[in-house]
Amino acid sequence: MNKTELVAAIAEKADLSKKDSEKALKAFVDVVTAQLKADQKVQLVGFGTFEISKRAAREGRNPQTGKTMNIAACKAPKFKAGKALKDAVNE
Repeated sequence: MNKTELVAAIAEKADLSKKDSEKALKAFVDVVTAQLKADQKVQLVGFGTFEISKRAAREGRNPQTGKTMNIAACKAPKFKAGKALKDAVNE
């Protein structure tokens, strides 16, 4: 499912216009992104948790040349599914 299909499905399920459901989806993405940038987690009970995983700097290897190289520390977004979502998927 791509973004357009998701917007259409939300519009149908929530009885909204596609324009309104696209605004709602964009607002959701913007709020989650802002919270993750601020090192805050977003927890939706029953659905899951969006949070930041911090990766330390490390030494890696270039697969083409075999030379070692330094990989900088970074933050990566992470999603952990909630129990209700896991149960619904596994029915």
